[in-house]
Amino acid sequence: MRSKFFASLFVVLSLCLAVFGQTTAVNVKKSAPAVSAAANFFPLSEIREGLRGTARTVFRGSEPEEFNVEILGIVPGAIGPKQDMIVGRLSGGGADRTAVFAGMSGSPVYIDGKLVGAISYSFPFSKEPICGITPIEQMIGIFEKNQSVKSKPSEPRAVSFAELAATNWKPQLPRQATVSSSILGGVSADSPLAQVAGQSFQPIATPVSFNGISADVLNLFAPQLMSVGLLPVAGVSGAAAMTPLKKADDKTLVGGDSVSMQLTRGDYSLAAAGTVTYRDGEKIYAFGHPFLSLGISDLPMSESHVVTVIPNLNNSFKLAVPDAMVGSMTQDRATGVFGKLGQAPKMIPVEFNLETSRGQTQTLNFEVARDDFLTPLLLNITIYNSLVANERGVGDATVELTGEIGVRGQPSLKIDNRFGGAQASQFAALSVALPVNTLLKSNFDDLEITGIKLSAVSTDGNKSATLERLAVDKTRVRAGETIEVQAFARTDSGKTFVQKIPVTIPADTPAGQLSVLVGDGGTVQQNSVIQQFVPRDLSELVNTINKAKKSDRLYVQTFRTTNGAVVGVSEMPNLPPSVLATMNNDRTVGGFKPTVQDIVSEQLIAPAEFIISGQQTLTIEIVR
Repeated sequence: MRSKFFASLFVVLSLCLAVFGQTTAVNVKKSAPAVSAAANFFPLSEIREGLRGTARTVFRGSEPEEFNVEILGIVPGAIGPKQDMIVGRLSGGGADRTAVFAGMSGSPVYIDGKLVGAISYSFPFSKEPICGITPIEQMIGIFEKNQSVKSKPSEPRAVSFAELAATNWKPQLPRQATVSSSILGGVSADSPLAQVAGQSFQPIATPVSFNGISADVLNLFAPQLMSVGLLPVAGVSGAAAMTPLKKADDKTLVGGDSVSMQLTRGDYSLAAAGTVTYRDGEKIYAFGHPFLSLGISDLPMSESHVVTVIPNLNNSFKLAVPDAMVGSMTQDRATGVFGKLGQAPKMIPVEFNLETSRGQTQTLNFEVARDDFLTPLLLNITIYNSLVANERGVGDATVELTGEIGVRGQPSLKIDNRFGGAQASQFAALSVALPVNTLLKSNFDDLEITGIKLSAVSTDGNKSATLERLAVDKTRVRAGETIEVQAFARTDSGKTFVQKIPVTIPADTPAGQLSVLVGDGGTVQQNSVIQQFVPRDLSELVNTINKAKKSDRLYVQTFRTTNGAVVGVSEMPNLPPSVLATMNNDRTVGGFKPTVQDIVSEQLIAPAEFIISGQQTLTIEIVR
């Protein structure tokens, strides 16, 4: 009996040990990759002068090639606090022909088969291929500390009507404007170091291929791009198709492979090229320096192949062609960029229909990356190019642009405007980029732009005119009566024409003097007491933008002098003195803006043949 008991106990113990052993084996197996990854890194503490290793990058096609790297030393804190840089010299292989080139950023360096870091920095105008290497430990460490949680401001941002109607807008990219030094960027234009830019390490520039963009348009926007370390390269390949996400395998984006961050796809292709440093499962580490210092991002990450690397005394760079999209770049920080395979980014689809002055029609379809800083700039470039690539680039033109910007859960933002003159195409592009910029900078959590649909009609010649004077059929009017206002405008050719505007005086208008103002929307808005507003939510922002005055249309306002106030975006005229005294007592300040103009009526005039600008005011008397 006792023997049977011990036998049963032995069996139970054996089963328990077997289960424990399997569990331990599974746990060891699961943790093995992390141990293996750490073991494959060459510690920064063991880096010494004179060590030799190899690096990998793509010089042509899609297969990385090896070349030699000699370690020259370490510069502590060269990248940032507690962020050191390894200095090396390149030789052998394709590096003898190209030296350090734009697009090499991220090329992995190995010593004794262990990963040291990424080639990411260089000296401008160096006689030798000296490079700066970002240690892999720092690349991985910064992304482990910075999770993909985008912080939002606690307070809404003020929106200016002048900003919405700007004609000379420039994108506010995260990185400050820098000296355009061909292959390198990173020195502020007003920095004292600008004169010695060649005597300090700078991030290797990122080549951006522009396909479908004309050379003239590229020259126009190149200074903005080069100021943040992006090197424009035109006409590298055909348009990048809007294909679905490709499933990654073991050979997808491994160390040394060429990688592209696609900013637009479809009939326009804008892609920034770099090199993969390290792949850990679905995690991709690349560049070794910031792309645009976007922080949290969501840009398409694609495989790419290299046509060739062009050696140049001024700036060598690689011609890279984006291939299939395989994931998303989710972080952009001081020691590189981080992406995830199998994760599709959110893109904004754009449909642009154009009717040219020759009666031809064309439809363009493309997607732009969804980013607070990049999206307005990308829309500005692509829409402007869509207009000038099919019409005259020099001389006067008139562009009529209509369309809508879709916002999930909200009414669409309406686009309906006309522009004339030599810069009509630029103004038309800005009329789309600026509202999108305002939406994205508002930082409302529930904002999602679902798509943009535009239709443009372009004609030769400038259909613009200037408002010169006003006339009325009578100056003494009773409340409720209608007067005829004649607006005299002169075209650029000197021709004068008259637009007759019937204006009805509201029946409750009190006796006294009443001013009548006729002007274009932009000028009327500039004279308004409300110049900016702080939206409480996304709905108020969308509605206010839709109600903004149109610069190509005439408005008629009747107003009188009174005591009132503006609170937020609401005008409160004819306030009793007691209310004004309460709002502006010794114990309170701010919260409202006093006004002396009471808008009695306002009407939007139907569009005329010409785009009339300017304003004129006259005074009539209301009698009983």
